[in-house]
Amino acid sequence: MKTFILHSQDLSIAKLVSKKVDAVIQQKRTHFRFTTNKIIDLDALREAFKLDFNFVPASFSPNQIALLVSDMDSTLINIECIDEIADFANLKPQVAKITELAMQGELDFDASLAQRVALLKGLDVSVLEKVYTNKLQVNSGGKELIDFLKSKHIKSAVVSGGFTYFTDRLAKDIGLDYSRANVLGVDNGRLTGVTQGSIINAKAKADFVHELCQKHTFDATQVIAVGDGANDLAMMKVAGLSVAYHAKPIVAKQADISINVGGLDKIIDLFDE
Repeated sequence: MKTFILHSQDLSIAKLVSKKVDAVIQQKRTHFRFTTNKIIDLDALREAFKLDFNFVPASFSPNQIALLVSDMDSTLINIECIDEIADFANLKPQVAKITELAMQGELDFDASLAQRVALLKGLDVSVLEKVYTNKLQVNSGGKELIDFLKSKHIKSAVVSGGFTYFTDRLAKDIGLDYSRANVLGVDNGRLTGVTQGSIINAKAKADFVHELCQKHTFDATQVIAVGDGANDLAMMKVAGLSVAYHAKPIVAKQADISINVGGLDKIIDLFDE
């Protein structure tokens, strides 16, 4: 028997789904679960009802989850920070195009980051504060998800190919346990156009997951990794459960769970709450 979730509280739709696929329905606090031994085309259900549907992997044990690691830009938050910084240099379209190609997996991440950061050279460091204060918002359901994880004593972390200015501040503001990202070079109050230290790329993100597991003696199977771009695939692959959040096709295709309609709090449904 397989179990799948309708990430919605709409009983009328749940009844339609149950009838359509001939599955036993179970109502939960925030969602509906269905069990069936038939072959189910989730993509067809997603298209028909414009809602999120996901199989619960047979190997998934919510009581064993000890850590959630999330990407930041366009996953935990609503923007690509580097694109918004570039807006202050009137270069947002050029930088955003490079960002998009990198997220689609069509450009080497390290080279694309160096190219984008170089375009920021000379900007006053105060633009970072403006981006954080005026542009950055936690995505829908993000705070609810973090609060839920805390209630379950599950550690949380953000890891980003973006910048520590944003990850460290975000972690403090919403209560994440760990953060890691690239360090922007600054000299005399202006961006130098380069990053300092090693680049947080796909491999570094996966290494960060392993590092936290080693620190707390968790197993990688106890980790949920959430992302939206090609740079997240390596960490998603090493985690016990991978979640594609409003993700690029290359990521959604390889993830265990896809959230394309709802907020980050839909991840809570996996815990059978």
